[in-house]
Amino acid sequence: MGTQTGNRLGEFLRARREQVQPGDHGMPAPLDRRTPGLRREDVAALAGVSTGYYVRLEQGRERNPSPQTIDALADALRLDADARSYLHGLVRPAPALPRRRADDRVGAGLVALIDSWHDTPALIMNRWTDVLAANPLARGLYSWILDSGERNLVRAVFLDPAARDFYPDWEYAAANVVGNLRLRADGDLDDPRLTALVGELSLKSAEFARLWSRHDVRRKRGQVKTVRHPVVGELELDVQPLTVDESPGHQLVVYRAEPGSRTAEALALLGSLVAHPAAPGVRQ
Repeated sequence: MGTQTGNRLGEFLRARREQVQPGDHGMPAPLDRRTPGLRREDVAALAGVSTGYYVRLEQGRERNPSPQTIDALADALRLDADARSYLHGLVRPAPALPRRRADDRVGAGLVALIDSWHDTPALIMNRWTDVLAANPLARGLYSWILDSGERNLVRAVFLDPAARDFYPDWEYAAANVVGNLRLRADGDLDDPRLTALVGELSLKSAEFARLWSRHDVRRKRGQVKTVRHPVVGELELDVQPLTVDESPGHQLVVYRAEPGSRTAEALALLGSLVAHPAAPGVRQ
């Protein structure tokens, strides 16, 4: 399943319409309904536009709805803040800035900084979720990925059986990484690296293909995440994603344990097992 398309707006509207049930708006479900979600005429009525106009939007024959219409459609489709913003961007993308060639180099100063955090796992990823750098504790945390030579988090989540042990709620983790991948594509869904990644995973994982076709978008935010490490057991980590100003598109992800908690003790044990003071961060 590739990413190229000339009608991204229509594909998004159709995919999200199929996820909303009539009952979500207090509407009775038609007895003869054979396809999932709302009908086109239902969305049109909820958004206050004509059915013909909405059909043209889905077909790609109308591409310039007003901001008010976009918000009305977002309400009808029950979009959250991230998906609403994404929908606005599909209609009126931000002015394109000159995009530098993808650069996966991480500054030596930043690598040295995260390597000095001996009790805090930290890693740096690009927008395609390739791990570009990881400090020793993060390498220990994600040993099931990095020790195998894999560097792409999305690929590992769907193709490595160890992911289902590492993430107790694998379905939630899988939906998150797919939604974040689409959002962080930053409108460049035809990038050859993304096209190759999505194509590979769509062929190898029916679950990825299903989630990608939903057109969900999810921004990576600070959250408490539970993972199950194969050596030190279950960890409850406060995960904070941060942007890297010197490297647009890169993200620094920091994992923190509550001081004095069982997780902090487990991280200390993990640190003692993987400590290699002279080891640099991972680089591609």
